[in-house]
Amino acid sequence: MLVLGIETSCDETGVALYDSERGLLGDALYSQVEMHAEYGGVVPELASRDHVRKLIPLIREVCKEAECSLQSIDAIAYTAGPGLIGALMVGAATGRALALALGIPAVGVHHMEGHLLAPMLEETPPSFPFVALLVSGGHTQLVSVKGIGEYTLLGESLDDAAGEAFDKAAKMMGLDYPGGPLIAKLAENGNSDRYTFPRPMTDRPGLDFSFSGLKTFTLNTVEAAKRETGELDEQTSADIAACFEDAVVDTLAIKCRRAIQQTGFKELVIAGGVSANKKLRKKLGDMAKKEGAKLFYARPQFCTDNGAMIAYAGTQRLMAGERSPLAIKAQPRWPMETLPALGSVGERL
Repeated sequence: MLVLGIETSCDETGVALYDSERGLLGDALYSQVEMHAEYGGVVPELASRDHVRKLIPLIREVCKEAECSLQSIDAIAYTAGPGLIGALMVGAATGRALALALGIPAVGVHHMEGHLLAPMLEETPPSFPFVALLVSGGHTQLVSVKGIGEYTLLGESLDDAAGEAFDKAAKMMGLDYPGGPLIAKLAENGNSDRYTFPRPMTDRPGLDFSFSGLKTFTLNTVEAAKRETGELDEQTSADIAACFEDAVVDTLAIKCRRAIQQTGFKELVIAGGVSANKKLRKKLGDMAKKEGAKLFYARPQFCTDNGAMIAYAGTQRLMAGERSPLAIKAQPRWPMETLPALGSVGERL
């Protein structure tokens, strides 16, 4: 089955073609980061307009790369949520209309299920069951995964997502959007022992997260440094970045260790934009090894939003007989644990 995947949930337009027998045949991505950086964050209406502008050209580009025509596509998978409602509607309307015109089925895919399954695109994919850490600008969740659609939420952030905390900390330090990669780069030259940042909610049992206090601590540290020297010099910025990054990474690692011990699973998957962080990968890799577990993650370009993960996730559900009705529907909020298990055939979103 040859499936066209469409991702438009936020500020990146992703398109890919996945074949159930031959694997990934082509993918293309257009990032709106430069446009939104001017405003310090994603502007929903601008995001929607840019998806309208770029989606059809990207579909043509991917078909050309894969050397196939639209008529050879067997089905279409599009992100139906969660995300920005306007952006979601662009992808859903395009995917559903194209499927109707071609006379082929379509299915709405859960954005975070796409992230969770992205490591399956690698040469050495994880096997069920496993613990998944979904960590991005909009989500920070620990999930028990026994199969596709068999998800149990173990813990989640009670306030900011980890990626959102990176963005806000970066803004406090005068860095551009998105903040995660910029803080990571700045932290390479920093001294992580200069300040003692808190590891939120690690002093109590449980698998929930909270990053609002860490964000406040960062702001207070930045303001104190400015009062002391009159400005935030380069080395102090690097030190604060290193301490902040260490605090987030340590917090995530502690919670992941607890989740592995609680479930007894021997495989850990990290997915989402923040999973591209090198320090996080090393820390979780070392922790997993000590716990007798293995760590899995997607290649960097498949950590952030992309069409390949949607094409793959959609293929699995389409091959199990799942279809979406003709009505176009998108859900900006959509708990992943409400998804049906693979094999629960029928129509849904």
